[in-house]
Amino acid sequence: MTPETAIPETPAFQPDSRQAWTRLALALIVGSLGSVGMWSVVVILPAVQADFAATRGAASLAFTMTMAGFGIGGVIGGRLTDRFGIVATIALATVLMAVGYVLSARTTALWQFNLLHIAIGAGSSATFAPLMAEASHWFERRRGIAVTVAATGSYIGGTFWPPLVSWFMLTYGWRSSQIGIAAVALVFTLVTLAILRAQMGANERRNHVNAPPPKVDLRLGDNTLTALLFVAGIGCCVAMAMPQVHIVAYCGDLGYGVARGAEMLSLMLALGIVSRVGSGFLADRIGGLRTLLVGAIAQGVALTFYLFFDGLTSLYVISAMFGLFQGGIVPAYAIIIREAMPAAQAATRVGIVILGTVLGMSLGGWLSGVIFDATGSYRAAFVNGAAWNVFNVAIVGWLLLRARKRAMMTLRAAE
Repeated sequence: MTPETAIPETPAFQPDSRQAWTRLALALIVGSLGSVGMWSVVVILPAVQADFAATRGAASLAFTMTMAGFGIGGVIGGRLTDRFGIVATIALATVLMAVGYVLSARTTALWQFNLLHIAIGAGSSATFAPLMAEASHWFERRRGIAVTVAATGSYIGGTFWPPLVSWFMLTYGWRSSQIGIAAVALVFTLVTLAILRAQMGANERRNHVNAPPPKVDLRLGDNTLTALLFVAGIGCCVAMAMPQVHIVAYCGDLGYGVARGAEMLSLMLALGIVSRVGSGFLADRIGGLRTLLVGAIAQGVALTFYLFFDGLTSLYVISAMFGLFQGGIVPAYAIIIREAMPAAQAATRVGIVILGTVLGMSLGGWLSGVIFDATGSYRAAFVNGAAWNVFNVAIVGWLLLRARKRAMMTLRAAE
């Protein structure tokens, strides 16, 4: 083919364009499909326990392994995304997740089943932290809403995957359901990725030449800022884990029954979707740091209310408040990273910080149980959660003050 007949290059991608919104819609689908790795094990847990004649604690290790894989996989997936692009990374991760599901269906011992959930969690992770980072490159004016919409896929998946997996398991058994999940997730994710790939030129798939530059100067090294956000993520999610992990047991202890607690948890997660999207609009107006600070303070307020009110109606109201307050906290970290760091390393940094939030959830769920065992009450556990929340607010508040100081110095220099 001669230069005269060569096909012209695809026009440069424009942030906030119609094409950006098309990409975001595809990302939401991918995130919803990939989130199955986080939800399926919760549904099949009783059947697996019965099949292997195991204790509930031993069978529950599958969820722990899933969380471990999710946290570590987010970092690795972020690094791969920065080097090879989001499409290739999620395709590889989806294959890994599907293989994990198929092999888990053929296990003959519980330890094998539990261990394979590291692969399932790692595969699922690529559709969360790396996908949030990728969506941040497609927008500038609407970056906040883009990141939160991409992150909402995990909540949307939490609404349709559990009943689907439950039906399949009750109809065909848990082993067949694992193979069915692998097939459905693999086929639909790869098809959606193929469409997304067609929406992105070769340069856009491998680097972000058209991505907007950072706009917040904290005068901190990238590693220092990442470490601070990592620690802040642990703090906020230790606090977040207290109601999310223990609200069902708490309602049982109060005599309201576990069914009421399950309803409160469902209400909390449903309103978390509203909060997640709403925080995106807020971030586009006031920035990621302020959005994170608002969410963290509001979460602390809701936790404090649990200390003073334990009536059934009160708990429904407080749980609704908690869902509305906490949903946008985790995506705010991705927004901050993209506002303060170059596009070329955003996915890796987001993956590291999300690992901190995963560790916080795991630590918070465990600590609350230990505190309950020691005191015979969840009151001290709520106080512990509130204290970790204050720790998070202190870090974020310091970063915000530093950002404002830098902005004022820049303004004075320009004058």
